[in-house]
Amino acid sequence: MTGEEHQRRTRLPFASFADRDDDTVQGHWLLARLGKRVLRPGGVELTRNLLSHARLTDADVVELAPGLGRTAAEVIARRPRSYQGVDQDPEAVEAVRPIVGDHGEVRVADASDTGLPDAGADVVIGEAMLTMQGERAKNAIIAEAVRLLRPGGRYAIHELALTPDDLPEEAKEDIRRGLAKAIRVNARPLTPAEWRQLLGEHGLIVDHVLTAPMALLQPRRLIADEGLLGTLRFARNVLTHPDARRRILAMRATFRAHHDHLDAIAVIARKPSTPT
Repeated sequence: MTGEEHQRRTRLPFASFADRDDDTVQGHWLLARLGKRVLRPGGVELTRNLLSHARLTDADVVELAPGLGRTAAEVIARRPRSYQGVDQDPEAVEAVRPIVGDHGEVRVADASDTGLPDAGADVVIGEAMLTMQGERAKNAIIAEAVRLLRPGGRYAIHELALTPDDLPEEAKEDIRRGLAKAIRVNARPLTPAEWRQLLGEHGLIVDHVLTAPMALLQPRRLIADEGLLGTLRFARNVLTHPDARRRILAMRATFRAHHDHLDAIAVIARKPSTPT
């Protein structure tokens, strides 16, 4: 199959990335193009732990940037009272709507300006999105989550973390440069202490912090996330497309080079029941 045929057959359901070639598309969408469906740094197990601690049953839930809809399916399985998905890409919204079905709604909007009413959610979920934002955008998205939450509501995030907390600034910047080069995104992961501090600056109270190895491209994690058949399909696509293979190997090398200082982190933070 030629590169052009591969592009047509594995077209992403996201207009802004579908027409980029394998050498320039952002890393997470390259993985999706090759058949990977779990794109969270801590894998499906950390997502499930996050959702369990967030207490979704009979809750009004908002998910920011549901992407491929993998987490949306997990949310719906936990029987929330309502589900609202918000994504800035219209084609992503169309891809997630069949997953949600009549259990909720999905709308086109930015995560920092959803258009949803104040204090209408018990839980706001965001995964693998704050890491990809600079300081200003991080703060805007968290402020929007706080606006959406009722008093006592939970903000549940799943992100990339730098470890340990006292990692020197020079080392942090070196890791961020390596990630930006490998995944074509100016990723800005924080240490666990910095994630907690950032949420606290918005008046949120951190109740739970969960961590997992950042093993996105390791065989054991691939099988756990994608299943054996899904892993084999992904491996076949990587092996048969040279440009994609070079990118994946570079990404894996970067993750391995910084293995001791990269973790996945999930945080559940609560909006106070009374103003602080």
